[in-house]
Amino acid sequence: MTGRILLATFVMGSIAAAASAADKRVEVGASAGWTFSDGVSGTATDRFGNEFSRIDPKDSFSWNLRLGYMVSEKSEVGVLYGAQPTQLVVGVRTSTANVREFELGDQSIRHYHGYYAYHFGEAEKVKPYFLIGLGATSFGGITVNTAAVPVRNDGQQHSIGGNTKFSGTAALGVKVFPSPGFGIRLESRWTPTYIKSDAAGYWCDPYWGCYTVGNAQYNNQFELSGGFVFRF
Repeated sequence: MTGRILLATFVMGSIAAAASAADKRVEVGASAGWTFSDGVSGTATDRFGNEFSRIDPKDSFSWNLRLGYMVSEKSEVGVLYGAQPTQLVVGVRTSTANVREFELGDQSIRHYHGYYAYHFGEAEKVKPYFLIGLGATSFGGITVNTAAVPVRNDGQQHSIGGNTKFSGTAALGVKVFPSPGFGIRLESRWTPTYIKSDAAGYWCDPYWGCYTVGNAQYNNQFELSGGFVFRF
């Protein structure tokens, strides 16, 4: 349902953008690519004695929709929606030295970010840029494929609920405009999402005393993508 609402908003934004064709300040675009995903590590043991050491989204295809407004010749603000259909992979320690990976089930990861982009150079047809954004990343729930995971099944269907967390995003890219109203985008983008912190020991200060310090772990997603831009 959320994806349909975003798609409808994207289409409506495109129509609204067409109305301002005189100054060509609005950009509407779509892109697709490949995302390299990195999850988190840890140690957890279930009630059957299985030791789990990692959990990661699998590297997979991804796509994006974008609506931006050029507030000046070099500055752009906008909104970005990204989606990655993937599988959640768990690492299970089968011996002292060996860890095997098993797919828990299908998962959808979605990004919702507002962004600011700064464009470099003076050329009209080639626009390198740097982008930063803030928003949220949603990890969809999954139905566990108990037949593929080495756990003892009680005959019931198991699931893992979804979660949404604050995230940031940063990108380097270039837009190439063969014509004033149409361009091609190439981009590399990094989206880190904070997941958890592991205790890393204690830090003691003469004034504040001693307290626990943590080692933060993030779900990192690195995307390489290409797509098109319409400027109105």
